[in-house]
Amino acid sequence: MADQSTFADQAMEYAPQLYSAALRMTRNQADAEDLVQEAYLRGFRSFHTFQEGTNLRAWLFRILTNAYINKYRAKQRRPQETDLADVEDLYLYRRLGSLETAAASMSAEEQFLDLFTDDEVKHALEELPENFRLPVLLADVEGFAYKEIAEMLEIPIGTVMSRLHRGRKAMQRALYEYAEARGLTVEPAESPADTS
Repeated sequence: MADQSTFADQAMEYAPQLYSAALRMTRNQADAEDLVQEAYLRGFRSFHTFQEGTNLRAWLFRILTNAYINKYRAKQRRPQETDLADVEDLYLYRRLGSLETAAASMSAEEQFLDLFTDDEVKHALEELPENFRLPVLLADVEGFAYKEIAEMLEIPIGTVMSRLHRGRKAMQRALYEYAEARGLTVEPAESPADTS
């Protein structure tokens, strides 16, 4: 059991990360500030339930995520579900034009993301439907494991994996559209069957 008198010392170091996540969740600075404040208030009140030696960051993110879900989704009886099953698979790496890169040591993902501005990546994330945005945010931006995300969102791990897959495909599609608009794509070569 944790001592409430040490809460501020232990928990405040995570404030910038929590605010950044809250801003991505709410898409509004004032709402993000309110959400972080509410998460810290809830965390302080229930700090006695925190098990010393476990992941304080994950515990705080769970509180933040639950506060967001309760506050911003309670207005709806049921959260809007979006089915992205129809999002086509995009073979982004094959369709991007050959680009010279100075950073040969960069991974393919890093090279790919390096093609886009921070605003383009941020916009692609923010445009995801909420039920896909939260898992992608928690996994790819905040680095939480599937099990931790499942606990935070109170959904099965399989659902986390499915939503991550679909959310990432939707982001890939949005980023591909940015790549097309900037002339970074190349049309796949015609196969012999395509010619008449």
